[in-house]
Amino acid sequence: MNTYLLYSQIYVSLTSWRGKNLDKQDVQPLETIDIEQFQTDLISWFQKEQRELPWRKDKDPYKVWVSEIMLQQTRVDTVIPYFHRFLELFPEVKDLAQAEEDQVLKAWEGLGYYSRARNLQSAVKEVYEKYGGIVPNTPKEISSLKGVGPYTAGAILSIAYGIPEPAVDGNVMRVFSRILSIWDDIAKPSTRKVFETAVRELISHDNPSDFNQALMELGALICTPTSPSCLLCPVRDHCAAFHEGTQHELPIKTKNKKQKHVKMAAAILVNDKGEILIQKRPSKGLLANLWEFPNIESTISYVDEKALLEDRFASHYSGNVHLNRSIGQLEHVFSHLIWNINIYAGTIDDVSASELQNVKFVSIEELDQYAFPVPYQKMFRMYQLEKE
Repeated sequence: MNTYLLYSQIYVSLTSWRGKNLDKQDVQPLETIDIEQFQTDLISWFQKEQRELPWRKDKDPYKVWVSEIMLQQTRVDTVIPYFHRFLELFPEVKDLAQAEEDQVLKAWEGLGYYSRARNLQSAVKEVYEKYGGIVPNTPKEISSLKGVGPYTAGAILSIAYGIPEPAVDGNVMRVFSRILSIWDDIAKPSTRKVFETAVRELISHDNPSDFNQALMELGALICTPTSPSCLLCPVRDHCAAFHEGTQHELPIKTKNKKQKHVKMAAAILVNDKGEILIQKRPSKGLLANLWEFPNIESTISYVDEKALLEDRFASHYSGNVHLNRSIGQLEHVFSHLIWNINIYAGTIDDVSASELQNVKFVSIEELDQYAFPVPYQKMFRMYQLEKE
């Protein structure tokens, strides 16, 4: 059969997927693909071209788990040094399960999305206590762990245990939206089921580990969001979008809502011993349980803001506060909001502040023992540069 005609039929058949919840009958168009050849082309490419990454050196389920959590919404190059340090501190399930949360957050400092670290430790504690330190190898058990969603469960089961479970993330949805010409909006949670069904049909049962990793690698290196390198793609002969010329139109993804802007004011306050006041954030919510410098939300001008800060801080910490100077501004972007922070430096009487819960005075050297979110790390660097 003419190749172009064959893929045109695939394209027409697969457009019927839109807006559906697929069952076995719905995925019949997949049978027009030579599944065995698709698996061979994909896996052979991966085995020759895969990047040397530290979590690929063995298939230890704990290491795979840590790497997959770190890689969520974070670039590979950023993760590599964190992965090495984390495994040096917590080489086995037992080590992470028994660690202090502050120690775990400090090891995670700078990676962002700190709920990942807290959920990981919580789940690892359950593995240590309930499963004797052995990461579960069944979909039901592993999916019950805190912070382990369908993707992470599928990645651990397939990569570490060789179980043919789908591991569908943004990369995989992008790859299959093009290969199978799926026009469902990948930003909608319900669409994931479409791709999980497709992966179940196409996954290699002989080597699910390399198959799933190859899909991830293909999405990261070749089938990229804006400029897919189709001529370098090992499975382009199987790709409906390539043959139809629609690879630049897929995947369909609605844009996120606009980020909220929050104006803040923060201060580095020093007592007469040269110690700096820090406080711990609440145990729930954004950046939970991390440390920070005193701050408030503020919507007023610089002139009035300084006086407001002094009054607020003096009242809250029950001590005399004097802001000597402004040392600049910084902006920090989260996925859903943007902080615009005015930064001050000043002094505080520590007589009462040191008695407050979750408030401490620490030396500059001791600051390294506490986990701070990135904006407060930037703030302290600005303070040090300003002093110099």
